[in-house]
Amino acid sequence: MQFVIQFQILLILACFFVGTCCTVYMLSCRCTTYAWKVADLVWVLLGGLGALVALLAGIHREDSSQLNRQIDVAYAITQEFERDAARFRLQYCEVDGQGPILRPHVLTLCEKVEFLSASTAGSRELPLFLEVAEVATPQLSLGSVFGGGVSQRNYDTMVGEVGRYRPELLAFDSEDEETMRAQEALQQSPAFLGISAEFQVIANTYKSLIEQLIELKAEWEFLQSNAQVLALQIIAICLVAFAAPFRVGKAVDDLK
Repeated sequence: MQFVIQFQILLILACFFVGTCCTVYMLSCRCTTYAWKVADLVWVLLGGLGALVALLAGIHREDSSQLNRQIDVAYAITQEFERDAARFRLQYCEVDGQGPILRPHVLTLCEKVEFLSASTAGSRELPLFLEVAEVATPQLSLGSVFGGGVSQRNYDTMVGEVGRYRPELLAFDSEDEETMRAQEALQQSPAFLGISAEFQVIANTYKSLIEQLIELKAEWEFLQSNAQVLALQIIAICLVAFAAPFRVGKAVDDLK
């Protein structure tokens, strides 16, 4: 099945070429009307089969669309988290403006932000890996025909990295006891209340990011386990591509 998915373009073109050759042969040998009726019946049957499989594949396409939406959401949350974390470090971690009493509490929050940012480093390119794994298959076939495209090795590497990715391992506690005490200390001073509020935003964004990545990985695994539906659709398209020239040939024969 994986072979069918990876080389779908070549298979469809090959089936169309074989059907064209058979049609040309039937036109050149002046086949009987009965033979053309049989060819037309084959076209109708294979066309109906293709339509039936297309309905089944529509479910897979809907799930793929949902995955694409989840990719966009995960990417947006990742960007938001990195932007907020970078601004927090720039405004509060690199500049000592809180005084000797509150500075240790700010550094506690800075350490937590740095830790959370480092823990999500592996997820920054995960949406890109998933996107490539979703769209690279046709490019593999096109690359074999026209050159270029995504190589099989790179495709397998990306799929392997996504398969080994475990977002649940990143589910660290963004607000432990130490950070909670630091926030409470900062909230006692109205001038530095914003520091605690901004850290709370970063912590909530981190939780949303982890939840989204876990959901994203689960959806990707579901699509991978049902990839045979896509393979069946490709096989149906190959059969239709094979039979289509016969229908054209019958129309040409009717015009004689």
